Amino acid sequence: MNERERMLREIQELEFTAIDLQLFLDTHPDDRRALADYISVSQALKTARERYEKAYGPLVGFGFGLEELNQGYRWLDYWPWEDLGGNN
Repeated sequence: MNERERMLREIQELEFTAIDLQLFLDTHPDDRRALADYISVSQALKTARERYEKAYGPLVGFGFGLEELNQGYRWLDYWPWEDLGGNN
């Protein structure tokens, strides 16, 4: 597994955990520990996404501000899901 794949795997794991905690909080809104875990995982996910995007480009093709678009449209030369089909 190369560095790009390792970073993507980390993002996937953090996203799964964040979604799972969010669903738990839907039914247990007063659980302070779950809320603290959700905040911690969400911050780690944000950091992981930022690191990946700085190194390899955006994970999604939308959500950019006008400042980025004024610098020109950036075509991806590598899609995040490429080469993840069992070449580990």
